[in-house]
Amino acid sequence: MICPLLKDDAFLADVAAARAEGAAGRLVVWWLGQSGFLVFYGREFVLLDPYLSDSLTKKYAATDKPHVRMTERVVDPARLGLVSVVTTSHNHTDHLDAETLGPIFAAAPAAKLVLPAANVDFVTQRLGAGAQARFVPLADGERATVGEFTFEAVPAAHEELAPHYAGFVVSVGPFRIYHSGDTVRFPGMAGRLRPLGVDLAFLPINGRAPERRVSGNLDGVEAAKLAHDIGARCVVPCHYELFEFNTASPAPFIAECARLGQRCAVLRAGERLTLDPTA
Repeated sequence: MICPLLKDDAFLADVAAARAEGAAGRLVVWWLGQSGFLVFYGREFVLLDPYLSDSLTKKYAATDKPHVRMTERVVDPARLGLVSVVTTSHNHTDHLDAETLGPIFAAAPAAKLVLPAANVDFVTQRLGAGAQARFVPLADGERATVGEFTFEAVPAAHEELAPHYAGFVVSVGPFRIYHSGDTVRFPGMAGRLRPLGVDLAFLPINGRAPERRVSGNLDGVEAAKLAHDIGARCVVPCHYELFEFNTASPAPFIAECARLGQRCAVLRAGERLTLDPTA
């Protein structure tokens, strides 16, 4: 099994070190595996689509589609009480996991949950009616500010465009972060995103092999091209190296970024990336 670069106490020590530094106006992110990222700026932490449990491995253990874990968990979600906002881009469990969100919300009683407006009923069923007080529902094009971070919902097509799939453009200080959620490219996508001035894009690269029998995503070459076409200053690949049946090598992504002159950063689980405002 793949060992994260940093995990558990070592990971939290790195988070504490970044916090103590005050980040000096920099954006700091850590990849938590799959599509999960911890983001820090100023004095606040945001979690984007975390999956930090073995709920899917347990659920599918006795089926013909086992979700065999490839990478060890970076951190116990119960230890992430420092977060003020969490996102869920859609209703699939690796983006909306009760076994991840329950411990986070217990540790962070004031934390909010940004979600597509179309998913309110489903998320209520999964997390319980008591979670509704945390909800910040956004329809396509709507924005909301929570603390220092502003979230704008943008479309996503997890094979098809639908209101229960979303990406989020997150603005904080001088930075714009684009977390696509799960998506393929659709007509007009780059034109919608380019004017938003994305500094850092998080894009899936696992592709859409039909034999997996799950909804597909961008592959590595497509992710690199999309980042280039929207003018992203830097792109980080995600949604790979978690489940054996649904992963991909980042090598084609890296090669296409090099061909296009697109800046990228390929992280290990638990690894930190720091972005300066002008670098």
